[in-house]
Amino acid sequence: MNVKPLSDRVLVLPNPAEEKTAGGLIIPDTAKEKPLAGKVIAAGPGTAEVKMEVKAGDQVLYGKYAGTEISFEGTSYLILKQSEILAVIE
Repeated sequence: MNVKPLSDRVLVLPNPAEEKTAGGLIIPDTAKEKPLAGKVIAAGPGTAEVKMEVKAGDQVLYGKYAGTEISFEGTSYLILKQSEILAVIE
């Protein structure tokens, strides 16, 4: 991976959106909910004021409209500030 977040930024690979409902109905792309969880791919070093609490490999929850979407080598990622992460899933 050649993308390295700066300061208190985190690069997250969102979990895939649900393809089917519990009843087996297929959800079209236009109706899929944006995932609210993902895996941390890389984290910046932090700042003098912000100590990084997440690291690569952590599963995290984030807000629905958090971060900036980027595409790198055909894969979509989110770049978030650490403060936009709501929780780490253990």
